[in-house]
Amino acid sequence: MLFRIANHFQAMKFLQIFKNLKILRLCALLLIFFPAFYIPPAAGGNRSGQLPLWEFGLGAAPITMPAYRGSQTQEFYMVPMPYVIYRGDFLKIDREGIRGLLYDSPRLRVDLSADGAIPAASEEGDVREGMPDLDPVGEFGPSVNYLLHEGASTRMRLRLPVRAVFASDFTFIDHVGWKAHPQLNIDMTGLFGRWNIGMVLGPIFADRSYHDYYYEVAPRYASAARPAYRPEGGYSGTSLLLSASRRFSGVWVGMFARYDNLSGAAFFDSPLVETRHSFMGGIGIAWMLDRSDKTVPAEP
Repeated sequence: MLFRIANHFQAMKFLQIFKNLKILRLCALLLIFFPAFYIPPAAGGNRSGQLPLWEFGLGAAPITMPAYRGSQTQEFYMVPMPYVIYRGDFLKIDREGIRGLLYDSPRLRVDLSADGAIPAASEEGDVREGMPDLDPVGEFGPSVNYLLHEGASTRMRLRLPVRAVFASDFTFIDHVGWKAHPQLNIDMTGLFGRWNIGMVLGPIFADRSYHDYYYEVAPRYASAARPAYRPEGGYSGTSLLLSASRRFSGVWVGMFARYDNLSGAAFFDSPLVETRHSFMGGIGIAWMLDRSDKTVPAEP
């Protein structure tokens, strides 16, 4: 009897862990791809200069991405996709993700920003076989943004987000390093029949702890085909993100494609790096459900 009760609790614990991992994977996916899809309309595209305080919609998005940058294992997901825009004085939710505004001037803006990465299982037959699974990570930190140019339909900015990176599986939170992603952002609105187009280009830098999390092979996991390896901190590849979106009558459509090149990265010689090229992309469709009656001035 006690044995059956123990087995029952063990099974329940396993199911809870599995459920938590699914929730974590979904949260990480939304954290990564929510900002990639959205390009908010420029103020010039709204004659009154006023926009709703919040907008809400719901849809779905098929997404493909590698298990981690440098992996040849390509994952495919169909995820629910909330369309959420919030234009508060401090809290902003838009193409740049979920952020808190710390300082704002005509040219310079400082805010808190977030990013993330999905978990990856170490499965039989892949280069991480026998190694610990990769937990989902969240990235949080300040971003300094400088406006280079703004026209009627084009905005060009330099952004410098610096974020602390944490890994978690709901039972612990572990700080796994630091990451910086200086980037050039170009947003263009009203192109090709009211499409909004965006581009983000820039190098990525990270410390040794962050590179260790993904690319280190500790001696206890080394084998003839997978020698022990510990990367340095430093250059972590270059990323190019292209996105497009458009609002139709009650429907929003968005798409994105991201390419990372890892040539010259500090971890490039790791036996866990199978390719220097990394691709991810997705298409999202959301039905607009509601918006606030209250309006706020469109951002300059």
